[in-house]
Amino acid sequence: MSEDWNHQYVEANGIRIHYVRHGAGSPIVLLHGWPGFWYVWHKNILPLSEHFDIIVPDQRGFGDSDKPAVPASTGYSKHVRAEDLKALVDALGLERVGIVTHDMGSWVTQTFAIKYPHLVSGLLLFNCPYPGIGDRWSQSGHLKEIWYMWFHQQPWAAKLVGASRDNVRLYFGHFLSHLSHDPRAFEDDLENWVDNYLKPGNLQGGFDWYTAADAERMAMIEGKASQPPKIQAPTRVLWGESDPVIKVEWADRLGDYFSNYSFASVPQAGHFLQYEKPNLLNDEVIRHFENLRLS
Repeated sequence: MSEDWNHQYVEANGIRIHYVRHGAGSPIVLLHGWPGFWYVWHKNILPLSEHFDIIVPDQRGFGDSDKPAVPASTGYSKHVRAEDLKALVDALGLERVGIVTHDMGSWVTQTFAIKYPHLVSGLLLFNCPYPGIGDRWSQSGHLKEIWYMWFHQQPWAAKLVGASRDNVRLYFGHFLSHLSHDPRAFEDDLENWVDNYLKPGNLQGGFDWYTAADAERMAMIEGKASQPPKIQAPTRVLWGESDPVIKVEWADRLGDYFSNYSFASVPQAGHFLQYEKPNLLNDEVIRHFENLRLS
């Protein structure tokens, strides 16, 4: 991580949020998922900053942002994280932002877009969990893919994974390899993930998301989840076809939750489109948000 990444910090929603910022013009937030932190966007930040004001925060519990000592079920929920994003937007004096995200960042972004539609210029989501997945999370044969969502809720999970550098390397090496189309995609960068998740509190901070999300996930699986309002923001949805956890065929119900969207699947890509197919994603971001600016 030798590049001058312009690291900055801001107090927002009662925590100190770390973010990287480059460029000028229309603001776009790149919001990571798990297992991520700001650096998962390092192939996108500078190319996109030639067109936009690119803001790349660490979510609470991740990277170099704060990890407040609050109950995970309430203090690390998508609702609290959406308020973090709102406070970040306000603290930076931004009127509207575009958001590019995937994985659990998509849950935060959907919550934000429903509650604060006037702050959203547009969305680009990829490998996007959304309520339309429903009980398919627990389909026969799929539970073996989501075991970690319950493992992370165990009170000893972070201590076990973090017992040694080798443990952290093995654990995150598994996910970065298994979730990618090419299992070698992160091979040369794995130590950056190990360094990040060995920082105090980062393992537990990331795991706390799964405790916070568990009740809603179970409600979806059990068919008890309420129907949220449709998101009105212009939305582009991409999906790496090789993602074994959030499957491309689950995009079939997007129209029930997004009023104005377009969709494309991406062959030879898995869960980390920003990392596995950075040029493709960068082109999609530029095209989507430039078109919105001109419309």
